Amino acid sequence: MRPEIPFPLFAPATSLSGVGPRFATLFEGLVGGPAVIDLCWHLPSGIIDRRYGPPLAEVQPGRIATLTVQVGEHRAPPNRRQPYRVFCHDDTGELELVFFHAHRDYLAKVLPPGQTRVVSGKVEVFNDRLQMTHPDHIAEPAEAERVKAVEPVYPLTAGLSLKVVSKAVHAALERLPVLPDWLDPAQRQREGWPAWDGALHQAHAPRDEADLSPLSLPRRRLAYDELLANQLAI
Repeated sequence: MRPEIPFPLFAPATSLSGVGPRFATLFEGLVGGPAVIDLCWHLPSGIIDRRYGPPLAEVQPGRIATLTVQVGEHRAPPNRRQPYRVFCHDDTGELELVFFHAHRDYLAKVLPPGQTRVVSGKVEVFNDRLQMTHPDHIAEPAEAERVKAVEPVYPLTAGLSLKVVSKAVHAALERLPVLPDWLDPAQRQREGWPAWDGALHQAHAPRDEADLSPLSLPRRRLAYDELLANQLAI
């Protein structure tokens, strides 16, 4: 009989906030199962490093940057085929935020003129002006450290954005219980492996490309657990 401690991991993905029946069907196809635990096993395949955040005058075009700016004028286009532009600045330079098919009320709310905001995305130069098209993140200054981080990138499928997948995986990881470790302590110490729940949390929080390698300690621990489980099931 299965112990009750891991029961939350075998609940359907629809028990997670923001995962309705339509998303649940897409998630099942993406991660290979319908349960919360299946989302926990859906490991990152890449990273986006958002820690680069110089003054505007020092921004290198072509890089992902997280910038603190003062919001200025909103310039709506004469027709929807043209972009909506928001002009921002800091003490050293200017930045133009560009949005296609924009929802004006939403942009007026998240980018109020005269207020300071943190924006993160790829910076390019167009007509000698710094531009960021459709920022990945728009946040208040108090959230700067949360945005200015290394962001895991997950394998996706049609109908599921990175934002939706990341939110669901994070919610699934919050369900992880603290379980007695089934590995011999001497073996764990010899290999340098973290506990099972720690290995999952670390695997979902890569700091660099090396953390994505199958040879990283958290992923080696998880691979060994999978091999052990398969052997015990024979």
